[in-house]
Amino acid sequence: MLRLAAYLWASPNTVLGLLAVPPTLLTGGRLQVVRGVVEIHGGFAKWILGRGLPGLLRFLGPAAALTLGHVVLGQDRRCLDECRDHEHVHVRQYERWGPFFLPAYFLASYLAWRRGEDAYRGNRFEKEAFGC
Repeated sequence: MLRLAAYLWASPNTVLGLLAVPPTLLTGGRLQVVRGVVEIHGGFAKWILGRGLPGLLRFLGPAAALTLGHVVLGQDRRCLDECRDHEHVHVRQYERWGPFFLPAYFLASYLAWRRGEDAYRGNRFEKEAFGC
C-alpha cells in the first residue's frame, strides 16, 4: 500500500517523464523497467539529453541521465548502468516530495548559485544523490 502511495504522490512528475517514451521508442530508443522504474535510452532521449536540457534546465547543460518521477531518461544503456544508483536516489526524492520536487529542486539550485556554489553540484538534492 505504501508503494502505491509513493507512485501516486510522484505521478504528476512521472507523467512528464512518460511523455518522452513514445518519441524515444519511435526514434530507435529502448525501454526497460528496473526496480520499478521505467528507464528509456537512445533515440529522442539521447538527443534531448545530449544537446542540453530545454528551458529552465538549460543551466545544467548536457546530461547523461535525468529522472522525472518514476521515469529515468538516459543517453544510452551505459549511462543508465553508470548513473542508476544516483538516479534512483532522485526517484526516492520524488516519492518524498511529490509534485513539489521540481520547484524545490530549482529553488535548491538557485540557493546554491546564490551561495557561490555550482547550481548543479551545490544543489542539496544532487549532494544527497552523489552520496549514494
